[in-house]
Amino acid sequence: MKDSRELAAEVVRALEDKKGEDVIVIDLREITVFTDYFVIATGNNVPQVQAMSDAAGDAMAKNEVEVKSVEGYQSANWILMDYGDVIVHIFDKESRSFYDLERIWKDGKFIKAEEI
Repeated sequence: MKDSRELAAEVVRALEDKKGEDVIVIDLREITVFTDYFVIATGNNVPQVQAMSDAAGDAMAKNEVEVKSVEGYQSANWILMDYGDVIVHIFDKESRSFYDLERIWKDGKFIKAEEI
């Protein structure tokens, strides 16, 4: 089984394959106990955001990781996919700016998509 960083990298690749924008990973291992990594990405419209979510889900399923919870799929302005050690956040542009998870979790270690 892959470790949480490798799983986050799999999700990043899946999101980028669906043309996800501004993909970033936040390493939260030193500041929280409920997860290791956030993967955050932006899509341009509902179909793209949903396709990104589907691709992330497929990537995790291929690694035999079951989703604990998915929220927001129908509205697709913010889809949250909880895999325990990896939590995936897929936003439309307006919601990403509004919720600004990068500011809230600024104490985490930010990893660019190409560096994971």
